[in-house]
Amino acid sequence: MTRFGYTLMTEQSGPKDLVRYAVAAEDAGFDFEVSSDHYSPWLTEQGHAPYAWTVLGAVAQATSRVELATYVTCPTVRYHPAVIAQKAATLQLLSDGRFILGLGSGENLNEHVVGEGWPAVAARQDMLEEAVTIIRALHEGDLVTWEGDYFRVDSARIWDLPDGGVPIGLAVSGEKSIERFAPLGDHLIAVEPDGDLVKGWAEHSGSGAASRSIGQIPICWDPSSKEAAIEKAHSQFRWFGGGWSVNADLPTPAGFAAASQFVRPEDVAESIACGPDLDEIAESVRPYLEAGFTDIALVQVGDEGQDRFLAEAAEPLLEKLRALR
Repeated sequence: MTRFGYTLMTEQSGPKDLVRYAVAAEDAGFDFEVSSDHYSPWLTEQGHAPYAWTVLGAVAQATSRVELATYVTCPTVRYHPAVIAQKAATLQLLSDGRFILGLGSGENLNEHVVGEGWPAVAARQDMLEEAVTIIRALHEGDLVTWEGDYFRVDSARIWDLPDGGVPIGLAVSGEKSIERFAPLGDHLIAVEPDGDLVKGWAEHSGSGAASRSIGQIPICWDPSSKEAAIEKAHSQFRWFGGGWSVNADLPTPAGFAAASQFVRPEDVAESIACGPDLDEIAESVRPYLEAGFTDIALVQVGDEGQDRFLAEAAEPLLEKLRALR
């Protein structure tokens, strides 16, 4: 059975608002909630970037049922993997076992801020593999000393550790990354409705039937008009059209503004379902269902109108989505 989630978009909302939205999303019937983990918004128009782990700690206490996840955290530059292992274990305890640690190779936008530079893509993949190995080792509960090509760990132990550690989702984008990371992760994370990714992960993952495929899709519901929704999506999400190969390397919101200056509202409307029609919005999710994703998180674009979306549109939209599956 497909699960439908709500995205806590840290780039477009402040911390208290995000906690309020999380509670409302649980009340509306979403099955899980994912949080981005950013140091900067994609565009200055979005205007926010609170610390995701503090927000998730608050959400873990304010909610009781929904699963929680990072979507995704980069454990290689801004954070050391030993610190990620500790944070994830603590959040798993606070949430009573509802947390999935979503990891990926990251974006320059968020990682350059610590002044360590931005590695080439091959190095980023090597670093991610090493980081996941360290996190797995620390979640076993033993004293860990490690010296690899990129990271060192000196006599570290996670003292507050949940039984069974923390399940890990890994963001992948192609056959080579699946072959490399599926044996290391519990769940697939992907941002495109590609059935080959789902099949490939199932073939290479050691988690078998318990493995989940977690996707994400932006939508822009606006009860006033389709045109108003398109305008909002263009203002807030025109960066989305660059694709992840571009998005991973741009360093600042100004860079994303320059890269997206020629993206037109109609271009955004082709990739994001916009407007008041919930049937149209639900249909935009169908490719993920057909690709075999077990979990699909929605991103409602824009902070303004988020309360109204959760109060008025979320429940009937979830009914339509569950009818599709």
